[in-house]
Amino acid sequence: MAMDGYVVPADPAVASAATTPAAVVIAAVKKKTQPATSWILVDSAGQGTILDADKHAIMHRVQIHARDLRILDPLLSYPSAILGRERAIVLNLEHIKAIITAEEVLLRDPSDENVVPVVEELQRRLPPAREGQASGENHGTQQADVDGGEEDESPFEFRALEVALEAICSFLAARTTELETAAYPALDELTSKISSRNLDRVRKLKSAMTRLTARVQKVRDELEQLLDDDDDMADLYLSRKASSSSPVSGSGVDWFAASPTIGSKISRASRASMATVHGDENDVEELEMLLEAYFMQIDSTLNKLTTLREYIDDTEDYINIQLDNHRNQLIQLELFLSAGTVCLSIYSLVAGIFGMNIPYTWNEGYGYVFVWVVVLTGILCLIVFLGIMSYARYKGLIGS
Repeated sequence: MAMDGYVVPADPAVASAATTPAAVVIAAVKKKTQPATSWILVDSAGQGTILDADKHAIMHRVQIHARDLRILDPLLSYPSAILGRERAIVLNLEHIKAIITAEEVLLRDPSDENVVPVVEELQRRLPPAREGQASGENHGTQQADVDGGEEDESPFEFRALEVALEAICSFLAARTTELETAAYPALDELTSKISSRNLDRVRKLKSAMTRLTARVQKVRDELEQLLDDDDDMADLYLSRKASSSSPVSGSGVDWFAASPTIGSKISRASRASMATVHGDENDVEELEMLLEAYFMQIDSTLNKLTTLREYIDDTEDYINIQLDNHRNQLIQLELFLSAGTVCLSIYSLVAGIFGMNIPYTWNEGYGYVFVWVVVLTGILCLIVFLGIMSYARYKGLIGS
């Protein structure tokens, strides 16, 4: 029988399900039809395995709560976070959404073009250094032994965390470099020529810079918060917590009793190891050095964005000064035109007076008076115009 696109086999379970209430059957079908999320699992040997598991399977595998897994949901807008839990590290850094345990790494959406390089880097750097040492011995080189010994000292979760931090810092630095490459020429072009096209181009670049600055700031704040709290950094030591919480098996105790000499030696070594573990519980120097290195890198990226913002602000101030200068020139031109209009109005007043249709005796036989009136009125208008300009220059209303 077909139901909602799924073929249900005819077996006794189906027959019994037919007698159950419809609501229970619908709920079971909905639970089965929940889409599984694609994850990739990278183990300590560097082998990658694609997992199509729902959130309950992931929660059961890494033993985290639903609220921690919800942080990694791409449909929800959660800020960048690095959370240390009992047996896992929940990592939400931009497109890198991962769960790191003491033995494996789970990355969400492995088909994403930004996640593929991270997976490749994890597969390259997570395998134990003993393989690199063996290959170095076969080739007769000692440098590989030294490098492998240095890598072997770092726990698995720190190597995975370093790959994620390096990837996100490089990603944000690359975006910043691209923005700088596009922004500085656009700002210089706007300075040389103010146009609507250049203004719109700079506006889009400024919006992109604001969004990128917020993303970089979130990552920087998360690293700074971790560096300020030793307890949070201690929670990221998964291997240390796993070794300190592992109990001694009963068979081992019997074997120790049967072999007192060997058992006493191993017991002393175990007590010394446990004392070292408990003594190092508050030692977070290794993680602190790791976080400080990438904190400085992300802080350098933020400083570049701050410098770009200051350059944009300086360009805006320069543009505003230019616009104010043009506005002042227009005001000066308006002052000149207004003064000329006042002078011409005097001319129009004289012409209006003499143009009145009123009989007067001296109009006949005194034609030369017209010439004198025109000349004297023009001289008077010119004197008034120069007086207005001199007064405006004296008060600083126009340039010298």
